Amino acid sequence: MRLEMEYLSPEHLAGFESYKYSSLDTSPLSIYVMHPFWNKVVQYCPKWVAPNALTFTGFLFTVLNFAMFSKYDYYYYASNDDMLDYPSIPKWIFAMAAFNIFMAYTLDGIDGKQARRTQTSGPLGELFDHGLDSWTAMLITTCMFSVFGRTDFSVSPTRMYFILWNVFVTFYLSHWEKYNTGVLFLPWGYDASMVATIGVFILSGIAGNTLFKFRMNNGISSGMIFEMILYISALVSSLPVVLLNIYKSYVHKTGKMRSFSEALRPLVPLTVLFVITTYWVLNSPSKIIDQDPRIIFFTVGTIFSNICCRLIVAQMSNTRCEILPWILFPVAGTAVLSFLIPRLEFKLMYLLAAIALTSHVHYGSCVVRQMCRHFRIDAFKIKDHSQ
Repeated sequence: MRLEMEYLSPEHLAGFESYKYSSLDTSPLSIYVMHPFWNKVVQYCPKWVAPNALTFTGFLFTVLNFAMFSKYDYYYYASNDDMLDYPSIPKWIFAMAAFNIFMAYTLDGIDGKQARRTQTSGPLGELFDHGLDSWTAMLITTCMFSVFGRTDFSVSPTRMYFILWNVFVTFYLSHWEKYNTGVLFLPWGYDASMVATIGVFILSGIAGNTLFKFRMNNGISSGMIFEMILYISALVSSLPVVLLNIYKSYVHKTGKMRSFSEALRPLVPLTVLFVITTYWVLNSPSKIIDQDPRIIFFTVGTIFSNICCRLIVAQMSNTRCEILPWILFPVAGTAVLSFLIPRLEFKLMYLLAAIALTSHVHYGSCVVRQMCRHFRIDAFKIKDHSQ
């Protein structure tokens, strides 16, 4: 892989030049609670701090959470009292996790406001923000699994895998919606899920995660409740709303008015990734999802983020979305090899994780540097207006 690549075509860059941000946030929690809070917080932020620095710092808080839980609960057995070889997660880890998520959520909420305060709003900021959010979807959700863990009160790693995909699809649909309508309709579930996550970590920090080891009278466990809430939220407040907004954009001719095949094009790479990885997970010769669920979650989440970032680039630059990003070919290749040479399955999965991480970081950094060169800006430094 070359050290520097220009992933953005002249068509992409021309589209970014004419790009105008358009979003709609109707969440009562966001409008009446979070935005007033963020409006006050951003006033304490020095004007020399670049908005992208806030975005990236917030992202690093979620990375820190993932690293902490990987150290203290790599296999998700720490909450299982029957697994004596895996000590319980200290309460201070949950308390720290709550603080980290709060900081990440707050910085994510004020970065756009800081951009407007400093008159540095632009397409790079939005791309940087939503691109990192697509990776955060995996980082936060996998940490939440440690609250419930692999116990009788939770769900299996396989079911957690599908919960993770539910989060991915919900996030992806918002940007697929914008690809066709030109407007980012911010989902209600995002703010609610962030506040709920912070609350769960705070309670776990006070009482320990044993607080969430319970069953309802009908036998439904706490982990199953967590699972049902996410699925119901997606089915009620996400998918129908996305389809309705796209339908309205065609009826009122306010959207991009793409053909049916072009409108569905962004769904192809996501579907291909889901089919390959799901077949691999369900039929793994080594039952890898039970042996090492974290590496599965991390690898699939990183590849998802890469595919999502390419969609965000396409929808912001008003260009055609890639139908088969090259990262899908190593996924297919390693999946096939794992069935042909089962003894190498774990090594192949870790190799794929390394390829996914390296390629995604390379793609993101190259795209950011290319946009900085094109717009003559610095990603993490505010230039004065004379410059």
